[in-house]
Formats: sequence, C-alpha cells, structure tokens
Amino acid sequence: MSATLSASELQAITTSAYAAEQHSVVMGCNYLVVDGRTSDVLSFTPAHWPNCVVVSLGQMTTAADVCIGDEAQLDQVTAAINAHPEAAATLVQLLRHNADSSILQGLFAESLAYSTLQQSQGFQSWLQNAEKPSPQADSDAPLLIERAPCEDGEQLHLIFNRPKVHNAYSEALKDALCEALQLAHADPQLKRVCLRGNGASFSAGGDLSEFGSVQDAALAHLSRTTRTAGYLLATLRCQTRTELHGACIGAGIELPAFTDHIKAKRDSFFQLPEVGMGLVPGAGGTVSISRRIGRQRTAWMALTGARVDADTALEWGLIDEFD
Repeated sequence: MSATLSASELQAITTSAYAAEQHSVVMGCNYLVVDGRTSDVLSFTPAHWPNCVVVSLGQMTTAADVCIGDEAQLDQVTAAINAHPEAAATLVQLLRHNADSSILQGLFAESLAYSTLQQSQGFQSWLQNAEKPSPQADSDAPLLIERAPCEDGEQLHLIFNRPKVHNAYSEALKDALCEALQLAHADPQLKRVCLRGNGASFSAGGDLSEFGSVQDAALAHLSRTTRTAGYLLATLRCQTRTELHGACIGAGIELPAFTDHIKAKRDSFFQLPEVGMGLVPGAGGTVSISRRIGRQRTAWMALTGARVDADTALEWGLIDEFD
C-alpha cells in the first residue's frame, strides 16, 4: 500500500499542475490514499485532478473518487485498481467529468472512453484469458412488446426475452429496445413505458459471447452514440418504470437507472464488473447510476465489481421500492 496522505497534503498536490502530473498512472502512481479519519479532513474541489484514483479512508471528502471504511476495504479497492490501472483511472476521470455534464455530454464521454479501452492491453489480455460462452441464437424475439391500458391512458411493456442466457444484453436486444423506444418517442398517446425481464434475472449484462467482436474503435463509438437506449429512455416525455429481479449486472442496472422509478424484488442484486475486464461501464452507467447514488458510490461499485444487495440498493437510492 502507498503512504497515506493527510487532506492537507492531498490539497497541496492538487493545487500544483506539476505535482498532479507526477501522481498519475503514466508516472507509475495508480492511486493516492488520503486519511479521512483525522480532524483535518477538507472538502475542496481540486484545481488539478491527478490522473489516478483518489481513495479516502474514513470520511467522505469531495476531493476523493471513492470512500471506504476500513483497511480491509482499502486492500480490496487498491488490488482492483492495480489489476487494471488504466481502466480504473479512466473510470474516475469519467465520473468527475459527468458530475457536471448533461446526460448527452456524459454519454458521449463514456462512449469515447469505452471505445478507447477496447483497444487497451488490459481488455485485450482479459479477452485472451476469459472463458467466453458460445453465441446463443435467439429462438424467439429478444424483446417482447405489449401495449395495454392504464388508469390515465396507455402504457407500453418492453420485456427482455432471452431467459436462457439471463437476458444477456446482445446487439439484437439493444437494437430491438432502441427501435421500441423510438416508437414510444413518436407516440403522444403513451403515458408510461415499463421495462421488465422474463426468466430468472432481469439482465446479466452485456452478452460476453459478443465481446471483442468490434475491431474499429471509431466506428464503435459512432455506433454507440447514434443508437443508445439510455438516452432514449432518459428523454421520453412519458413516465418510465422498471421492474427488477435476480441478476441486474452491467447494462442490467445501467439502463434501469435512467428510468423514473425502479421497483425491485428482494432477490435482486447489482454489479458493475467492467473495470475488472479492463473497461468502464458502457451502457450509460457512469451517467445514470452516478445521478442516483453519487460518483463515489458508483466508483466503489465499478472498481470492486462487488455485489450490492437489494437492501443496500434501496438505502442508497439505486432502487426506489421493493416489489
């Protein structure tokens, strides 16, 4: 573990462009730890953020990217950072940026970061060593669309329908969801759009069998920002709701976090595993989740990849009520 800084020492680093540059991943510094257990904890906005993860041990401070409670959690976080320092640093850069950005600006930045990291050594190494599942052809439509009356008009139910693979978020499912949401945008009669999933889970996240299939980073970025379900959800004029259960991983919580109201069963759990793959969340999570629970809790979820249970999610505001 690196030496623990006082808040005053951290402030000194972040007021100097030269010092901030020296404390960066490219200079061999993967993280800084500030002792938040002392009385001199300062809340300040750094003039020059270091390009590494700033960890606060103890109290929260606005100058930290992630706040943890004890030495065991510190070891967990720093081990994860050291495993993928480029992805970890890119994640916190994104969360800092997106804290003051519009949804569209945040999604643009996230897409650039995700596309860049797809070409990184960290992600390429993960690809070579990962046990990727075999592609599963859909025997039925990956998304079911049901229109039904509601108390004040009509509502649209969009149902993830890949239960054999826990509703893994494939390109086909994404395309079908975006097309349905575009129709919802064009329909002034709709009062509500509701998302849910068939089978044991709402969604286990991105379809791992498709990971690594895109070779052109620029084209991947343009594709992602041309057709994005998160932005379509966030900008619908009608009310949006999600009903969650089981695994809600990666896109399985990033997309619901854009909706107005989330109801979850108590068996639900939530994870952001992308940093452990050498990536960052790519379905809008650095925008949607951070707006619900703040950038520091989002950073903790993404850096550690830890499961968040339904009780914690409710306490944080990641979900709104139990089903």
